[in-house]
Amino acid sequence: MVRRKGRTRDKWRDKRWINVVAPESMNYIQLAHIPITTDEGAKGRVIEKTLYDILKGDPTQYSIKLYFQIDRIEGDTAHTIFKRYEYSKEYLKSLVRRDSSKINFIMDAETKDGYVFRINIIALTHKRLNSSRKHALRLAARNILSRDVPKLDIHQFVQKTCYGDIHASILSEGKKLVRLRHVGLEKVKLVRTAEKQITLLEA
Repeated sequence: MVRRKGRTRDKWRDKRWINVVAPESMNYIQLAHIPITTDEGAKGRVIEKTLYDILKGDPTQYSIKLYFQIDRIEGDTAHTIFKRYEYSKEYLKSLVRRDSSKINFIMDAETKDGYVFRINIIALTHKRLNSSRKHALRLAARNILSRDVPKLDIHQFVQKTCYGDIHASILSEGKKLVRLRHVGLEKVKLVRTAEKQITLLEA
């Protein structure tokens, strides 16, 4: 006896479309329009955009990647948290030149409302530096982050990260010590929210 095949279930018909929006710090602008099967299954999904997608400013902002993670869903809207900011690999590679020094500095900093971020600063000079000047530059970066970040809430921190205020402060202070060609935030990752430790995105 030949068994009849059942009708193949159309998985797309079981999905619904929702709007994914940026956090309050970025005025809830729409990031994506995506299909989901369940609200619970959509939580944790990560949306990748460029800084230019958000700010619509300088075309060089295409070189900055931003990652947002769906945190909760209300009706047909998915709300996100800011999870990572980083230079694209191509942009990072273009910055490095011969006969100059590259200085990296990494530290964890906590906002006043309890969000912890791992901040990776990159500085590039016109000429090679000795170890004492590199140390002085790292110390200046540490002092600025330790002074400024604890005064900011999560929304202020995200804005200052994306609008360049943080690395501008480090650049201004660093220029008093050495001739700098570039200072920036190579990577900023959310390590924990105010409530709990989170799963980091892969590097």
